[in-house]
Amino acid sequence: MTSPALHGPLAAIAALPQPDLKTIFTAEPDRLSSLVLSQGPLRFDWSKTHLTGELIDAFLTLAQEQGFAAQRDALFAGEAVNNTEGRAAEHPAERGEGNADSVARAKALHARMRALIDAIEAGALGEIRHILHIGIGGSALGPDLIIDALDGDGIRYDVAIVSNVDGTALERAMDSFDPAYTLIAVASKTFTTTETMLNAASAINWMVEAGVEDPYGRVIALTASPDKAIEWGVDETRILPFSESVGGRYSLWSSIGFPAALSLGWDAFESLLEGAAAMDRHFRLSDPRENAPLIAAFADQYYARVMGCQTRALFAYDERLKLLPSYLQQLEMESNGKSVKRDGTPVDGPTAPITWGGVGTDAQHAVFQLLHQGTIIAPVEFIASIEQGHTLDPAHHRALLVNCFAQGAALMRGKENPDDPARAYPGGRPSTTILMEDVTPEALGALIAFYEHRTFANAVLMGINPFDQFGVELGKEIAKSIEADGPSGFDPSTMALIDLALGE
Repeated sequence: MTSPALHGPLAAIAALPQPDLKTIFTAEPDRLSSLVLSQGPLRFDWSKTHLTGELIDAFLTLAQEQGFAAQRDALFAGEAVNNTEGRAAEHPAERGEGNADSVARAKALHARMRALIDAIEAGALGEIRHILHIGIGGSALGPDLIIDALDGDGIRYDVAIVSNVDGTALERAMDSFDPAYTLIAVASKTFTTTETMLNAASAINWMVEAGVEDPYGRVIALTASPDKAIEWGVDETRILPFSESVGGRYSLWSSIGFPAALSLGWDAFESLLEGAAAMDRHFRLSDPRENAPLIAAFADQYYARVMGCQTRALFAYDERLKLLPSYLQQLEMESNGKSVKRDGTPVDGPTAPITWGGVGTDAQHAVFQLLHQGTIIAPVEFIASIEQGHTLDPAHHRALLVNCFAQGAALMRGKENPDDPARAYPGGRPSTTILMEDVTPEALGALIAFYEHRTFANAVLMGINPFDQFGVELGKEIAKSIEADGPSGFDPSTMALIDLALGE
């Protein structure tokens, strides 16, 4: 690993000694007391990272210089922390933590959602067996993660989450459902998202062709733009609004979580919110040295900006969390994949690494070769649950956990083999372990909120705005121009592709 060119406090951090992990453990025999933190149902272990007391002191100085405490207070106060768009970022208010007026509004909108769920369960929209949820980005990734992780607790409806504009995805979902017993949830903050609205129109056509009376009456709109949903054809009583100040990738706590609240039950959704709220309070009130999201951000900053690691790998050693890496890819890379600071000046050094990962023992037989013996160093994050999520022989879960813990130990320990270099393991490779008591709504809520606040803490330390996402817009603009005006003025490669595939 080589350090990039750095300035200011980061340069001072980079100048500190960089001992290998085994040396660090020898020098700091009490690392577990300082680098293992329990918060509610989660246990965080950073002892196998390069963080030391000296490094944490240096990062605390950086956090102070970057105004971390003031920016955190501004986040929870509902101030315009999204400076490029002049908006607050009020996802904590959805959990009951934040500006009092925003919390009250969120509670009122949650009450509206619960009332509609009660009406659906009472048969107000007829018999419902299936939920077809249509959205993209955070409007799909959040509900998909929650439902997939918690459906073992007694899911009450068949649920399909469709995001891809590729008709194959929607067709497969519709082929598995009976339109006469299907409820469609259309999730779009603006209710103009091209992919979502095209999929929604095709779902309505599917119902019309099946002879469903009043297909728009089977649609629930989840949006921050109720007027647009009404224009599209949804009755006002079946619109579940959420605040404009709640960003898409932070929106599962709002009405975007409707399919989870309906399919898993309101108690589960409420527990999810409560778990996140507990993490909110921890992040807002705890001492910086015992603040889980902040300490995690220190490790992230060290590896990405000081050591020059361009990726961060995350492996869920629990099938219930298999969608977590995909969820975090959007959360982290769309938030912190920036090249300018809040004031518009260039960022001094790397920002967010590429987030990637997979599921437990599957990944061991695929990508772990590179992690153990490759020339690219990537910090690894392991996530596991003490309690198993199935009723089979506990030997399954024991083997899963043993493999998880062994991988972290092997990455750090390594193994010398001077007689056969192909069978040597360099070791000294960092990892973090997050151990959950169980994959419950409360624990999952806390875990996701931890990652949200970790992302925010990283942004503050880098001086960037994590709440806008202009980088996703240019490609959309070009696609719209091709649809509206036809292909013209593009590079020869793009023109040839359009001509070959679209015949234009």
